[in-house]
Amino acid sequence: MKRNVQIEIAGARYRMSSDADEAYLQRLADIVNERVQALGPKAARAATPAQLLAVVALSLAEDLDASERRREILEAKTLQVVDTAIRRIDPRLQADAELAQQIEP
Repeated sequence: MKRNVQIEIAGARYRMSSDADEAYLQRLADIVNERVQALGPKAARAATPAQLLAVVALSLAEDLDASERRREILEAKTLQVVDTAIRRIDPRLQADAELAQQIEP
């Protein structure tokens, strides 16, 4: 159910209608605000709020891209390990099945 939520980002208040939990949205806003603060007071004085948010958006996008690349690498390694394990297990299962057939009359 959609409800109205108010959050503050970079000193501006935003009212939005969302299905998301208000605490979750506030946590996301806090992440953005931390990034804006990390730019420092000099950046806050020299740039407009839109410019600060653009820098933060690019930084978050860069982090997302790096995470996605790490996930892809991990997925590829996982698939490789599973494939190797299957290739090692299959012959053993086949040998056990053949041995079982020899034992059974």
